[in-house]
Amino acid sequence: MKITVAPSSGFCKGVSNAVDTAMRIHPENTYILGELIHNPIVTEQVARRGIVTVENVDEVPDGATLILRSHGAAKAIYEACSARGIRVVDCTCPFVKRTQNIVRHYSGEGRTIVVIGERKHPEVVGICGWCEGDAIVIDSEDDRAIEGLKGKNPVVVVQTTYSEQKFEKIIKNIEKVCEKTVEIFKTICYTTNKRQSEAAELAKNSDAMLVIGGLNSSNTNKLYDICRQYCNTVIRLASADEFDVDKIKKFKNVGIVSGASTPHTQTQEVLFKMENNTEVKATNEMEDVVAQMDNGQSKLKKGQLVTAIISSASDEGVAVLLPFFKKEILLDKDEIECEEYKKEDFASKVGEEIEVMVVSPANPVKLSQKIISQIKEEEGKIEAISNGEEFDVTCTGFNKGGLTASMGTYSVFVPAKEIRMGYVKELDKYVGKKLRLKALEIKKSDRKKEIIASQRVILEEEKAARDMAKAEKEAEFFANVHVGDVVEGKVERVTNFGAFVSVNGFDCLAHISDLSWSGVKNVTDVLEIGKKYEFKVLKVDEENKKVSIGYKQLQPQPWDLVADKYAEGDVVHGKVVRIVPFGAFVEIENGVDGLVHVSQISHEWLENPTSVLTIGEEIDAKILVLDPANKKMTLSIKALLPEPEVTKVRPRREGEENRGDRKTRKPRQPRDNRDEDEFREWSEGGLGGASIAEMLQNKN
Repeated sequence: MKITVAPSSGFCKGVSNAVDTAMRIHPENTYILGELIHNPIVTEQVARRGIVTVENVDEVPDGATLILRSHGAAKAIYEACSARGIRVVDCTCPFVKRTQNIVRHYSGEGRTIVVIGERKHPEVVGICGWCEGDAIVIDSEDDRAIEGLKGKNPVVVVQTTYSEQKFEKIIKNIEKVCEKTVEIFKTICYTTNKRQSEAAELAKNSDAMLVIGGLNSSNTNKLYDICRQYCNTVIRLASADEFDVDKIKKFKNVGIVSGASTPHTQTQEVLFKMENNTEVKATNEMEDVVAQMDNGQSKLKKGQLVTAIISSASDEGVAVLLPFFKKEILLDKDEIECEEYKKEDFASKVGEEIEVMVVSPANPVKLSQKIISQIKEEEGKIEAISNGEEFDVTCTGFNKGGLTASMGTYSVFVPAKEIRMGYVKELDKYVGKKLRLKALEIKKSDRKKEIIASQRVILEEEKAARDMAKAEKEAEFFANVHVGDVVEGKVERVTNFGAFVSVNGFDCLAHISDLSWSGVKNVTDVLEIGKKYEFKVLKVDEENKKVSIGYKQLQPQPWDLVADKYAEGDVVHGKVVRIVPFGAFVEIENGVDGLVHVSQISHEWLENPTSVLTIGEEIDAKILVLDPANKKMTLSIKALLPEPEVTKVRPRREGEENRGDRKTRKPRQPRDNRDEDEFREWSEGGLGGASIAEMLQNKN
């Protein structure tokens, strides 16, 4: 025969605390309100110590000591004791205390309180005693009281030892009836829930089940009902004395569960009786179970997360109960996650669960709540980092191989080749500087937690992204730009040969020769850095990624406006900009030049125009010929000068020689052919449209 004992057998924390208190307290003039626990053996032991059990506080003399059992008591009991000087030793289970606090709070807000549980059970009676007004007690899924909740928004609590299955069924029916929101607090003790789960699982795998506990024990009765759902043979035992071993000898697998008010010794007695009357092999032997409970050998490990129950609060911190740990453990106030620790804040949370981490499992056990959030935050970040998320650290040192830093409980190492793109010679320059990193490898063990990281990876990714974005932008730009398009661009920088203009993020060149029809010496005379202008696309070279644009091409040519501004016979003012042997070119306005032929400079014959005119001299002239189509203007200075006086010449007599014939005339020097050609070209309309700057360029 194989015997298996449920791990959660034996006293729960609340019962254990109550029993220990009753066995330690001075019994003289000491009373207990109701049975300490629903176990006749324990009740008898308490009575033998001289502690008197009473059913009503009125039976307790003034000034006496009253033990309140783990089931708890109504608020009125505390008030009566206070008024009569009765010292209260409160052994109320933390889970029960929590339920009482919930009822007190929400009933004070005027909410309807619903208590799911056995109406006459002392715990339920005590819970209802904390309600301002009458609480509604519901004991079954078909309870008529459920119909009375129609149209209400109740707050629901449940007896700590109640069946979870029954609780869920009742809740469903309540939610069907209530039209408004139902606020539910599942206040079933986690150890009770665990016992019930263990009982169900053990019953499924056993041929027979033994349920040990007092007949009046509510939680033991629940275990009995659960076992009967999954096992055909279930035997209820109040003690080993009433156990007939012969009834189970035929079974191969026998399971044992016990209620929260059942002492370890009772289970031991049953187990001992079975082992001595049958050939059995026990698993989870009671000696081990008892040792685990009594000695606190919960097998706690450093770093382990444990759900604890708040049992009390003091100036030093919060006392908590751990699963399978008999004694309370102090959670230091410095290890509690809160802005400012206040004892009164946590005193109202007695019975509530709190997640803690084992900092040290050795005696004394050290716990921390604050470190959980820190570690969870860190581990969440580590998970993100392991998935490729970038993180920042400040370099704290270096060694031969690279840079060192830390992030929380992790050390960080950046190999020298992973610092940047290219060789890094002086590692010390990075100390104190922030590093942008991505993890290459994460090492985690009990001894060491380390991240091997790289900054170069990020830089390479960013460069690749920039290059790709640039290529995509250029492809899009060249796909949409064509010769002749008018585009808007911002002047980014200038040189002596032109301006670089950003058009949709692409640099285009506006050559200085394409800035003005009249020509300019300085780019800034036409364009201002940082300002936007419209340009005309002149040339697109996609292969070499070059685009030429022009500014003057969008400006009207000066000769196009000449006909509207000037007419033949008009007197104009201009500046001599060039002198040639056959005359002088005069700039009337930017881009508009006229020729004063040497014969139109003076009434007198001139060998060279320089004898009369100088470059830069401002003069007035009369327009003789205006031909805008051919960009030609003929000017005359002498037309504005007074006519010279005419000298009368005596007619030559017949036979008389001309005085000039007496001497041999000096042969006329041939003119520069280049000047003759230039004049001929101008007179035929070829040069008349050219600006002085353009002519100079052509001459050069």
